[in-house]
Amino acid sequence: MGLYPQCDVYDYASELTPAERSAILRLRAFLDAEVAPIVDDHWERGLFPEHLIERIAGLRLLDPEELRRAGEAVRPLFEGFRLFEIARVDASMATYFSGQATMITSAILHGASDEQRAELMRQVVEYRLRGVFAITEPEHGSDVARGLESTAVRDGDEWVLNGAKRWIGSAAYATHVCVVAKEESSGAMRAFLVPRDSAGFEISRIPQKASLRIVNNADIVMRDVRVPDSLRLHGVDTFADVARMLRHMRASVVWLAAGLQAGAYEAALRYIATREQFGRPLARFQLVQGKVARMLDNVTAGLGYASRVARMHEEGKYADEHSALAKYAVSRMMRETVAIARELCGGNGIVLGTGVMRHFCDAEAVYTYEGTDEISGLVATRAATGTGAFV
Repeated sequence: MGLYPQCDVYDYASELTPAERSAILRLRAFLDAEVAPIVDDHWERGLFPEHLIERIAGLRLLDPEELRRAGEAVRPLFEGFRLFEIARVDASMATYFSGQATMITSAILHGASDEQRAELMRQVVEYRLRGVFAITEPEHGSDVARGLESTAVRDGDEWVLNGAKRWIGSAAYATHVCVVAKEESSGAMRAFLVPRDSAGFEISRIPQKASLRIVNNADIVMRDVRVPDSLRLHGVDTFADVARMLRHMRASVVWLAAGLQAGAYEAALRYIATREQFGRPLARFQLVQGKVARMLDNVTAGLGYASRVARMHEEGKYADEHSALAKYAVSRMMRETVAIARELCGGNGIVLGTGVMRHFCDAEAVYTYEGTDEISGLVATRAATGTGAFV
C-alpha cells in the first residue's frame, strides 16, 4: 500500500526512496500525535502553538537522519512530499515550516555568494539561523518588482534600511528576516539578513484574519536600521536575482496547495462514510460520488503537477513558467476541492470538527500568496506567447 492510499491513486509517492519514506512517516507520527489534536483550537483562537517550535526544529527534517544514513541528498521531490504531508493536516503549520525549509533556504541558496552559502546553510539546517522572507509591502504585492519602496543606503561597511513590509509570516519567531530593498543611489536590488532584534526594526502582528489564522503574520517597519555588509546577500543585484528565489518559493506553494486539498478531500471522505441520510451513508448516493470524483480528479492532477515540477527541478530544466503554471492550476483546483468538501458535509461542514472548514478558509490565502492567479497566469503565458503583458 502506498503512502497515501486515498488521495494518491497513481502512487506518485512510490518514487520516494525507502529512506525518504521513513522520514515522511516519522513526520506523520509527529503530526498525528502533536499537531492534529490541537490544531482546531489554535485556529479558532488565532494563535500559533509556540510550544511546538523547538519540537519542529528538533525533528531535523531539513537534513533528516534517515537520508544521512542512506547517503542520500535532500531532493526536491522529498522536499515537496514533506510539505504535502504537513499541509494535509494544516496549511498554517505548513506555512510556518516553509518559512525555514523554503523561504530563507531559497533566499540563501539563490542570493548568497559561495562563501556565504557554505556558512549560512549549515546554520539554517541546524535551526541556529531561523529566517523568513520579506518582500511584500503595504502598497506593493504583485507589482513589487517595479514598485519596491523600501530603501538601502550604503554607509561605510554598513547599510541603512528604511521602509515597511507586510504579511511576513512568523517574523516574530525568526532570528533573521531576509529583507529585499532598493539601493537608493543606483536603484539596484539588495537583500539583507536583518537580525530581528535590530534597533529600529519593529514587528507587529496583523489581527483579524479569517485565513491561515494560526500563522503569525506581521507588519514590519524599518527606521534607520543598520545592517553590516556581511549580512547582505552578495549575489543579489537585480530583480532577476530575486526571481530565482521566488521561483523555488512558488513551487513549494504548489505542494502546499496539493496537500491542503488532499486534506480536505480525505476529511470529506471520512464524513460521507459515516453520515447517514434517508437510511444509508452519504457515500452510497450517486450525486455524492460524482462530487467525490471531481475532488479526486483535482487531487490527482495537483500531485501530478507538483511531482513533475520537482522532477524538472532535479533535471535542471526548471524555469519561472513551470512553477507559475503549476501554481495557477493547482491553486484553482484546490479552491474547487475545498468548496466541494464543505458542500458534502452540509451544514456540519462549517463546524471545525468535520475537518473541512479550516481547509476551506485557509485555501483563500494559499490561492493568493506567492503569485496571485492573475500574475501566475501572466508569467506562464509570457513564455507561451513570447510576449509579456505586465503593465
